[in-house]
Amino acid sequence: MQATAISPEFVNLKTRLKKTWMAGDYDRFSRYMENGARDFYERLDVAPGAHFLDVACGSGQLALIAARDGLKVTGVDIARNLVERAQERAHAEDLSARFEEADAEALPFEDASFDIVASLVGAMFAPRPDVVAQELLRVCSPGGTIAMVNWTPQGFIGQMFKAVSKFIAPSGMPSPVLWGDEVTVRERLGAGLSDLSLVRRHYTFSYPFPPAEVVEFFRLNYGPTYQAFASLDAAGANDLRQELEALWSSQNRAGQGSTTVFAEYLEVIGVRS
Repeated sequence: MQATAISPEFVNLKTRLKKTWMAGDYDRFSRYMENGARDFYERLDVAPGAHFLDVACGSGQLALIAARDGLKVTGVDIARNLVERAQERAHAEDLSARFEEADAEALPFEDASFDIVASLVGAMFAPRPDVVAQELLRVCSPGGTIAMVNWTPQGFIGQMFKAVSKFIAPSGMPSPVLWGDEVTVRERLGAGLSDLSLVRRHYTFSYPFPPAEVVEFFRLNYGPTYQAFASLDAAGANDLRQELEALWSSQNRAGQGSTTVFAEYLEVIGVRS
């Protein structure tokens, strides 16, 4: 890890990001994403007893799957409340997994510490993607696996972020969904990998309630939308709600009273040189 000068503006950005991901109830939100997390995990080449790092782990949806599979698991996230919840979940199941508050841009581990370094729609939200890429590569052992799930610009979540951005001020950081662009990923990670597979897949968001209630579910539980709504006055919040309800309704594949949307992501699986 290299020490670099940090401006007050950047410190403020980091503070806002931490506040964003601590807002709402990401643990409740993530429970509807567990099937997709398992699908991703099962496509990884995992050796018994491997050391597994989940970067930006949230409340542990991917890390706990790996721990149940017998891996030696560590999870890190900038949101202290999510790390605490992940540890509670691990203890409840008597799983061998440890979780700690840490930044994807400054991982507190020695070089080549892990056989698998993974991030499920998490590390993509850090403000300095090149630094994140360096850190993912640094802590991964030679011949080990770096794996990510990243929302694409063109996919449903990319469209949702675009809709939200109409109503709130720019974050001052590169667009997170650039991690879902193949050319960009090759530029960021390619030099440190001996092999890189990039595959577009679809995550299924499925809820037993209609699109309007899905938008409310996101407002209450998903940090970015929670903060977006909280930053608006009543009129702005109403306009954002209508925009998101129209988006979810237009993409809904389910019948009346429930919601199923397919959200495109880029699956990144590389071998550390």
